[in-house]
Amino acid sequence: MGLSRFRRGLLQFAEFAIDVVYERRQGKRAFLLGVFLHALSLIFNFLAQLRYFLYRKRILKDQPLGCLVVVVGNLTMGGTGKTPVVEKFARSLHQRGRKVAILSRGYKSKDQRKESLFGKIWRNYATGAPPPPPKVVSDGKAVLLDSELAGDEPFMLARNLPGVVVLVDKDRVKSGHYAIREFGCDTLVLDDGFQYLPLKGRLNLLLVDKSNPFGNQKLIPRGVLREPVKHIKRASYVFLTKSDGQPDPELEALIRKHNPKVDIIECAHKPQFLSEVNGSQRLELDELKKRRIGAFSGIAIPESFEAFLRNFGANLLYTKRFLDHHRFNPEEIDEIFQEAADADLDFIVTTEKDAVRIPPDMKFPIPLYFLRLEIEILQGVDDFEEAVSKICFPEQRELMAIGKPS
Repeated sequence: MGLSRFRRGLLQFAEFAIDVVYERRQGKRAFLLGVFLHALSLIFNFLAQLRYFLYRKRILKDQPLGCLVVVVGNLTMGGTGKTPVVEKFARSLHQRGRKVAILSRGYKSKDQRKESLFGKIWRNYATGAPPPPPKVVSDGKAVLLDSELAGDEPFMLARNLPGVVVLVDKDRVKSGHYAIREFGCDTLVLDDGFQYLPLKGRLNLLLVDKSNPFGNQKLIPRGVLREPVKHIKRASYVFLTKSDGQPDPELEALIRKHNPKVDIIECAHKPQFLSEVNGSQRLELDELKKRRIGAFSGIAIPESFEAFLRNFGANLLYTKRFLDHHRFNPEEIDEIFQEAADADLDFIVTTEKDAVRIPPDMKFPIPLYFLRLEIEILQGVDDFEEAVSKICFPEQRELMAIGKPS
């Protein structure tokens, strides 16, 4: 009982701290916590810049794999819509004949080996045993792990990308060697890898959420930045996600200030349809109009998901928010549906990322769907195609360069 109360208190504090970071809370307590977090962010800023300096000066060295590496990442914590961009890019590469592997850290995935930290140290150093291989979420033919073992995003990518290998390991250099050796991969997509400096990319695709580019422009834990905004200079292409298609001269000027020649590609996350969770039914988005629905999610920025539903005419009468990557237990699901029944809802909608964390054998008293999103390029289609062609047809690009007049 006491442990449960302690855990509940920790969750409430975590939610409060996240609200402070995203400027959702005001008042004395929020101000004091903000001051404390700001002091910690100064330390984090120093360490982040020191680490980058050590790699730039080759004091710490990256490890080339003799293979094309594409890095997809962001400067901020979560919320940029990275997974659909990784999916679109990997699919485009696969369709053009590349043997693609996605290398993911597998954030919050469950370790297959049940051993303590001391046990890992003993196995790695004292016994001299080789490190375990990366987890194979997909061998390109079948999905081999569930979302709990794989992690949410790797499982989604494996399920949506037949023909693409998906590997999970914190050591992406090890994963890269494994993908080349065991699967014959010639192209590695480093998922959420902008800060993973041990593996250098041929192309660095930086994602920026156009609706909230850099938060309050402070580093974590006071803000959402993982590294300073000036590190835009490392990007080969900047993808402005969640774009409404309208120009934003101020944001573009900020990007150009730090990377004058970078190509900027604007894209939007477009809802496609509603798909039944643990079922096969599919609904068109028109089914949302004037329907009494509820929504729950465990993502970084739930407001954007809920806005999608309202924009399609849904009467959103019930919402429930959890921390990002929250793994639902049956009691929480039952509570959601009990509250939904009290609100007399037609059905409930969640995100695709949340849907993979729901037990696959679970039944629901009213229909539950997830909203399927895909990336649509609004501006910079030619730049996107060029980015893919640089990988798929490098020799053609070199010939074109030779043929150009000097």
